[in-house]
Amino acid sequence: MTQKNKKENLAWGIILILIGAIFLLDNINVNVWDAFARLWPLVIIAWGAWKLYFGIKERNQEKKPGT
Repeated sequence: MTQKNKKENLAWGIILILIGAIFLLDNINVNVWDAFARLWPLVIIAWGAWKLYFGIKERNQEKKPGT
């Protein structure tokens, strides 16, 4: 399995867990959508941090010969 496939599998796993958690909280009468409406910028921040981290990690791996 390639490194890209591992990252994609991890991302899809996280997405599915988040969707399941949203539906579970909605079923036990927690107002998830109100909290999401206020905190949605955190999703963009986390996504940017994720991309930055793996971009730097990939660049460092390209610079190191023999790894």
